[in-house]
Amino acid sequence: MRRAYAHLARRFAKLAAIEDSLAVLGWDTAAMMPEGGAPARAHQVAVLKGIAHATLTARGTEALLDKAASEALGPWEKANLALMRRRWAHAAAVPARLVEAFSKACSESEIVWRRARAKDDFAMARPHLERVLDLTHRIADAKAKGLGLSPYEALMDSFEPGLTQATLDRLFGQLEPALKALLPRVLEAQGPEPLPLPGPFPIAGQAALGLRAMRLLGFDFEHGRLDVSAHPFCGGVPEDVRITTRYDEADFFRSLLSVLHETGHALYEQGLPKEWRDQPVGQALGMALHESQSLIVEMQAGRSPAFLAFLAPLVAEELGVSGPAFGGANLVRLATRVRRSLIRVDADEVTYPLHVILRYRLETALIAGALAVKDLPQAWNDGMRELVGVVPANDREGCLQDIHWYDGAFGYFPSYTLGAILAAQFFQAAVAAVPVIPTALGQGEFAPLLAWLRANVHRRGAQVSAEALVAQATGRALSPEPFLAHLERRYLGSATL
Repeated sequence: MRRAYAHLARRFAKLAAIEDSLAVLGWDTAAMMPEGGAPARAHQVAVLKGIAHATLTARGTEALLDKAASEALGPWEKANLALMRRRWAHAAAVPARLVEAFSKACSESEIVWRRARAKDDFAMARPHLERVLDLTHRIADAKAKGLGLSPYEALMDSFEPGLTQATLDRLFGQLEPALKALLPRVLEAQGPEPLPLPGPFPIAGQAALGLRAMRLLGFDFEHGRLDVSAHPFCGGVPEDVRITTRYDEADFFRSLLSVLHETGHALYEQGLPKEWRDQPVGQALGMALHESQSLIVEMQAGRSPAFLAFLAPLVAEELGVSGPAFGGANLVRLATRVRRSLIRVDADEVTYPLHVILRYRLETALIAGALAVKDLPQAWNDGMRELVGVVPANDREGCLQDIHWYDGAFGYFPSYTLGAILAAQFFQAAVAAVPVIPTALGQGEFAPLLAWLRANVHRRGAQVSAEALVAQATGRALSPEPFLAHLERRYLGSATL
């Protein structure tokens, strides 16, 4: 008899339905909702998050978890029970009223941030960010006590289970000097500037090109769709994955690359184990792993010379263009151009981790109380000068550029660079196991790569830790070496690391 476990499984299935509803509301907020609907949406989200919190922390949950631990469970059920306990421990540490207050503050802050960013007005956003940060401090302190972690690790654990600051400091400590040494070498070795892409490119043609690329990748349109939003993202639920992009009639390439990126996220969601769909063990294993799947598609495969050579005729066909600017060689130059840029989302893969390291430094200082919100713009500019070698001319290009902190997502930024490290390590292992993958990409065939990812990553769900999954899939512990070797090979024509 497994009565306690069965009771918990039903409760977590209910919780999954609530969280699915929140996910679809989140997509609607970004893609469809008129601005005037924001106050009502903030209330709806806060109420649903309160219900989710109450469901997770209902009286008797801890006793059920203890009883279920003595029941006869299989490997997946044991893993699921451990994840249930972790989810409960996070929720039980924080009072419901604080959860609702935080949700409301984040929703209000996000709306103000959108206006402040457009106006380049940090003063407008500052009091809302201070409110969010104050509530974040209270949540971090409560979770730290309940989980036995530092406040920052307690926040980060929501995105990356088990990740420690010591591990991050070690990985980033290896990356930072290597990238700062690599960057000037890459800039010096680059060839001529890419040929400009003479537009305009009608949105209808760009949308058709994006949809065609999604089909090549293996996206299931019976269980997903492509829409438009101010910032590309992947949302919804595995049975109904919603990805978005944004279009610029003067530049089709940016939209296409964002479609590749978000489709990578979507393929991971669509490949998770369906039989465990409504349980924690059937969900994504942390945001770094999620990001790795998008970067395998966009960076490792999508920006490879072989795939871009295949893509060039499709671009010509869907957009009605011709000429050397749209040839494979020029697309490669466009896709791999390295610059000391100000904006994270537009950064190349050599400088992108330096953008993330800056945010990691700043948010750990904010959480530790070593940096005040009022001093954030100057600290940001100083960090950009040191790490990337450029200084923002205004706060819109500086500390207002990302939504994360204004929406309460402290501890999330490291996932981006961890994802890049994982992507390189997974791709290296995939090619070693299935040598036909590079040739297949040159023919527009993603099936061999997707099959390896399905077997070694997607269908594993959250049954094992990220550390164990990486070791099992690649044969080694997480290391920045494959990523640095990839950069050397792609940008300098060597792999000496």
